[in-house]
Amino acid sequence: LTLPPGRTPQRSAMSKAKKALLQELGQTHLFDGWGSKPSAADESRFYKQIEDLDASYPGGLKAYVDNGRKLLADSKAGVNPLEGWTPSVPVGETVAYGTPEFDEVEAAGMAAVSGGGCGFVLVAGGLGERLGYSGIKVQLPSQLTTGTTYLELYIRHILALQGSGAPLPLAIMTSGDTDAQTRALLDANANFGMRAGQVTIVRQEKVACLADNDARLAADPKDPYKLLTKPHGHGDVHYLLHSSGTLDAWLESGVQWVYFMQDTNAPSLKVLPAAIGISRRNQLDVNSVCVPRMPGESIGGLMALTHADGRTQTANVEYNQIDALLKATVEPRGDVADPATGRSPYPGSINQLLFALGPYTAQLHKTGGTMPEFVNPKYADASKTKFKSPTRLECMMQDYPKSLPPSARVGFSVISNTTAFSPVKTNLADARAKSAKGEPTYSAASGEADVYASACEVLAASGVRLPPPVHAIRDGVGVVDTPRVVIDPSFGPTLAAVRDKLPTPHAVSLAQGSTLVLEGDLTRVRLEALSLDGALVVRVVPGADVTIRNLRVSNKGWEFGELTGGEPEELAIRGYKLRKLQTRELIFDQPGVYVVDDGPLGLPALVNSFSLLGVAVALAAALAGMVLLRRSP
Repeated sequence: LTLPPGRTPQRSAMSKAKKALLQELGQTHLFDGWGSKPSAADESRFYKQIEDLDASYPGGLKAYVDNGRKLLADSKAGVNPLEGWTPSVPVGETVAYGTPEFDEVEAAGMAAVSGGGCGFVLVAGGLGERLGYSGIKVQLPSQLTTGTTYLELYIRHILALQGSGAPLPLAIMTSGDTDAQTRALLDANANFGMRAGQVTIVRQEKVACLADNDARLAADPKDPYKLLTKPHGHGDVHYLLHSSGTLDAWLESGVQWVYFMQDTNAPSLKVLPAAIGISRRNQLDVNSVCVPRMPGESIGGLMALTHADGRTQTANVEYNQIDALLKATVEPRGDVADPATGRSPYPGSINQLLFALGPYTAQLHKTGGTMPEFVNPKYADASKTKFKSPTRLECMMQDYPKSLPPSARVGFSVISNTTAFSPVKTNLADARAKSAKGEPTYSAASGEADVYASACEVLAASGVRLPPPVHAIRDGVGVVDTPRVVIDPSFGPTLAAVRDKLPTPHAVSLAQGSTLVLEGDLTRVRLEALSLDGALVVRVVPGADVTIRNLRVSNKGWEFGELTGGEPEELAIRGYKLRKLQTRELIFDQPGVYVVDDGPLGLPALVNSFSLLGVAVALAAALAGMVLLRRSP
């Protein structure tokens, strides 16, 4: 047997099998543009793509086409997926940040995290093109003060939660667009401190486009040997975690909880321990970590749904469906506020999900990781017989509860009075338009401002004296303006841990416009007294024990300024840059025990530690405005 160049017996057999599959599925139109003698190379790459598409979808291409035909028929018929369902407020709790109740659930959650009890999933399949940023979104600086990327921020926070305990695993879902860059970012930075094997990467593949209501696969008009494909949606994360064996491995290692995060929401880990505490208290299999929602806000709402036939489920309802559903069922006025709270009674679903790992893994073993899907074709006319362009099936990770039996415990947690949701997904031009309407912008500017505001909330809840937040406009985008505070998570991954580092918080004060940066390994840093009006940067290496006993800083500080043109993308998407006018820096680059004491004139702190000559030197330093340090060997 002589095969054409480029073919092997295995490849030839695979081609025959896939051709038979396409014929069975009514997809013979794909061969119409081939001509009489296609090359072996063209045939090979065509069938290789068919093989990949068949392997990457639960149930293969047959299941994909079958699902497509059903969903497209429902779409053409105008079937309303919410028809017959009546909403009510789901099971869950709202706990105010910084209250004794918050302290209780946070402590309960941290007890569960200790010893490797939580795994983390970062959905990172997107580029920053919509923002005007050409790189991967997780490489975007979360703020300009330190330039810390989102990926580094998440990992630093996970490591702070981990402490000296067992490793907390991280899985990252990438895509063909982001996989190589994500791996390169991790490699170049030694996983930002995570151990080898602590990070797992699962790559999402695309699905075939559908050309018409018969779910005929769409060929590339420029290449008859290639199918058009598009992303299937972030709901694929469940299938990938299951099919890769990641969840089974985590369960075997003792992980009890799994937390799902978006790629650019800096405060997302701030409320995790408390959310776990609420899950434990309410025995939730699925906890949608939500935020308070305003009526009409472009955020989905979590609802308990009861069908006319008796079925029940708790699921996210998209924001553009909420008003119509409420008007048709329980509230003739539609999406309106609860008079008691001024907010929607239905918590805002933000795709931060917390699952109990045991039930989650068991359910995926039953379903194979398949998720409820939907299709959204753009029809050419009212007949709904032709599409303007090929469509595809999609799935969303927050729809996982729709696959659960009624016995599953699905609910929510809301940590109020704090910033827990500030994604970066809107370009500067659109952010200006949203800001002018008084809408949340979810832009690079608002995301950065909320990094600082979130840190200030932690300090304020610890008793630190801070000025009230004010409203500011940065290149046409409204933001919350607070002191610019960036503190490495190692200072304290929980509110309780931060409070332990601030024994006399009333002696710590920050003026409006100030910048406070605490970087490095802050596990052995205590802040007792600080008066800051300007910019202060403290950097600490591992092994350095630092007590800021009494420190006064007054300088010109840092400020945001206008762009002049030609700035890099990470500045252009914000519309401003950072100018560092004056800074006081304390650099602890060697292990040891240090005390920082400025006052008064350094004398009380020095008399017990230095000779008379040392006192004279220290006094001169104090008069010159320099920091005084004691180091114990």
